[in-house]
Amino acid sequence: MKRSLSFFTLISSLLSSLALPTAIAAPPRNPDKTLSCDILVVGGGLSGAATAYEGLLAGRTVCLTEITDWLGGQISAQGTSALDERPTQRAKLFYSRGYLELRDRIQKKYNGDLNPGECWVSDSCFFPRDGHSVLFSQLKDAEKRGRGKLEWLPNTVIKDLEISESGKIINSAIAIGHQPIGSTPNNTFLLSQTIEDSYRYENSSKFNKTIIRLVPKQNKGNAPKWYVVDASETGEIIALADVPYRLGIDARSYLEPSSSSTENDPFCPQGFTYTFAMEATKDVQQHAMPPYYMQYSPYFSYELKRLASFDLVFTYRRIFSEGKGQPTTFGGVKFTAPRPGDISMQNWTWGNDYRPGTSQDNLIYSRQQLQSTGQLTPDRWMGGLRTESLAKAEEISLSYFYWLTAGTTDSQLGNGVKQAQPNNRFLLGLDSPMGTAHGLSKYPYMREGRRVIGRPSWGQPSGFTIWETDISRRDYNDEYYRKTLPPDMYRRLKASLAGLEATSVLTGKTPTDKAMRRTRSTIFPDSIGIGHYAIDFHPCMTKSPPEAPGNTERAGERRGAGQAYPFQIALRAMIPQKIDNLIVGGKSIATSHIAAAAYRVHSFEWSAGAAAGTVAAFSLNNDIAPYQLVDDLPKAEPQLQALKRLLEKNGNPTAFPDTSIFNQNWDDWR
Repeated sequence: MKRSLSFFTLISSLLSSLALPTAIAAPPRNPDKTLSCDILVVGGGLSGAATAYEGLLAGRTVCLTEITDWLGGQISAQGTSALDERPTQRAKLFYSRGYLELRDRIQKKYNGDLNPGECWVSDSCFFPRDGHSVLFSQLKDAEKRGRGKLEWLPNTVIKDLEISESGKIINSAIAIGHQPIGSTPNNTFLLSQTIEDSYRYENSSKFNKTIIRLVPKQNKGNAPKWYVVDASETGEIIALADVPYRLGIDARSYLEPSSSSTENDPFCPQGFTYTFAMEATKDVQQHAMPPYYMQYSPYFSYELKRLASFDLVFTYRRIFSEGKGQPTTFGGVKFTAPRPGDISMQNWTWGNDYRPGTSQDNLIYSRQQLQSTGQLTPDRWMGGLRTESLAKAEEISLSYFYWLTAGTTDSQLGNGVKQAQPNNRFLLGLDSPMGTAHGLSKYPYMREGRRVIGRPSWGQPSGFTIWETDISRRDYNDEYYRKTLPPDMYRRLKASLAGLEATSVLTGKTPTDKAMRRTRSTIFPDSIGIGHYAIDFHPCMTKSPPEAPGNTERAGERRGAGQAYPFQIALRAMIPQKIDNLIVGGKSIATSHIAAAAYRVHSFEWSAGAAAGTVAAFSLNNDIAPYQLVDDLPKAEPQLQALKRLLEKNGNPTAFPDTSIFNQNWDDWR
C-alpha cells in the first residue's frame, strides 16, 4: 500500500489544474459499437448491482453502466463500506437473497469475520476495494447460474436518450466510455477534474472515448422490448428524460408535517461526502497544511460533547484492525482503542460532509438550472452536477484530515476540546483502500438526489409519493404540530394516521387529541420490497458558502429525524410519469425529502434493485408494462399478485413478518 507524508503537494497541484470549460458537447460521431440488452441499468451502485443480479438470474442480457470502475456504490466507489442496518432486521437476517449472499461473501473474504475493522457503527466494516471484488464475483456467478449475460461497462456515462415520438418509450441510449491515455493510470485525477470530460464525445488530453449505442435485444413489431432502470446516484436518467421529479425540501403538508419550509426548496438536499482512509501509526507524522485549510477550518467539529473523542471518531468506521485494542468507553459507547496499523474510513457530518443549500452552490442542478445551462437540449447533457461544488467537497475532505491530525479548534464545542493527533497518516495510491492516486473516494457518497414523482394514484391525484407520515414513529400530539400547522392541516394529519377512525376525525366527531394512531408504517398493496432505518439527516447549511464562519444548519431540518417503523417499497414509487419502459430504483424512487432520509441505506438499495430487476424480467416475460400492474388499484390486480409471489419465491421479501392492517404491534422493531 503506497503512502505519502507530503500528499497535499500532489493534491494541491491536481486541484490547481482544474479547468471548468463550458458544458457544450461536440456533435457525436458514429458509435464505435452497438450493444443490445434486455435490461439497461444506469448506475453500478448497490441498487444497480441488485437489478443486474436478478436480471441475470432470470436469464436476461443486462447492460450495466457505471461512471467509476468499481461496482457497489456505497460499499466501494463511495467508500462507505460500513453496512447500515437496524438491530431487529439484522438479528432476523430478514433481507433480500442477494443482500444475504453479499454479507456471506464478505464474511468469507475475511475468513469468517464480518467486521474485520471492529467498527462500532455497524456489524460489518471492510475495505471498499473488497466490496467491489466480492460483488463483481457475485454477479459473474449469477450470470452462470441464470444463464444470462452481463455487459459490464465501467468508466461509462449515459449521454443521450432516443425517445419515441409518442414520448412513452426509450428506443435507445448513447453512452460514452472513457479510458486514460498513455501511461497515466485510471483514478489518477480527482472527479471534479474529469467529470465534464467524461460527458464529451471527443477524445481529450486525459481520455480516449468510446461511443456506445445501447439498443433493445428484442422488438415486438416496431416497438422496442426492453427496460431502462435508473439506478444512478442523483436520478440522472429521470432528469435527462425530463419526467416529473422532486429535489430537496417538500413544502409542509399534513403528509410532510415536519418539513422545515412552507414551500418547496430544490436547493437543500442532504449533504454529500468524499470519504478517505487513514492509518494509525506508531511514529509521529509530519502533516503539511493544505493551502485552502483556513477557508474550511471554521466548519470542523466533533459536533457533540458525547462524541468529542478522537479514538471514538477513528473507530466509528474502522475498516481494518490487526488485533483487538484496549476496551474503552466514551459517551456511553463501548469500543476498542485504535492500535498502530488500524485503518479508519472517515465520514463525519461536521467533518468531510459538504452541505450546500443555496442556488449559488447546490450540487445537483434543478430542472430550471438544467434548462438555463442547456443540458436538456439534445446532445448537451453533462451529468447535471455543479463541478465547482465537487471541487469544494474534495478540498473540505482533505482539510478535514488535517484538522483531525493537527487541528485544535472546534466550531460547535469551542476551545480546549480538540487536540492534535499526529500519529496518523493519509492513505493514497492506486493500491490504497479507496483505489485512487489522491486517496479520496472515486465518487462522493450521495445521501439524496432527484426523486421521481409517481403516476397519479387513488388518494394521490398529483402523483404517488411515500411521505413522512407513511413511516415515522413521531408523536404528532407534540405541541409543535398543534401550534404550527393550520387547524385543517392538523386535523387531516391526525385523520391520516387514525386508520378506521379517519372519517370520524375528519368530520370532527372524534377530537384530534383523542384520535388513535397506527403503530406501524403504511401497508401498500403493491409492495415489492422492504427497508428499515431511522430517518437520519445531514442537513444543508443556511448560508453560502457552507463552510462560512458561524454558519448553521438549515433551521428545522432535523425536526423530521427520528425512528421509523419497518417500511415497504411500493411499485408505484418506481414507475415514472410519461415513459412506460423506464423503472426507477435506488434513492430516486418516489419518496418525500423526509422519507428519503430513511430510504437511502445499503439493504434498502439492494431491495429496491432486486425489485426493479424482477419487475423488468417479469414484464418482458408477460408482455405487460409495469404501470399496467397497478393501474386498477385498489381493485384486485392478478398479475401484480403473481409478481409478488415470484419475488417471495425467489427470497425477496415484500413485507415484514406479521404485516397486517390488524397488527398494530410494531414497537418491538428497533
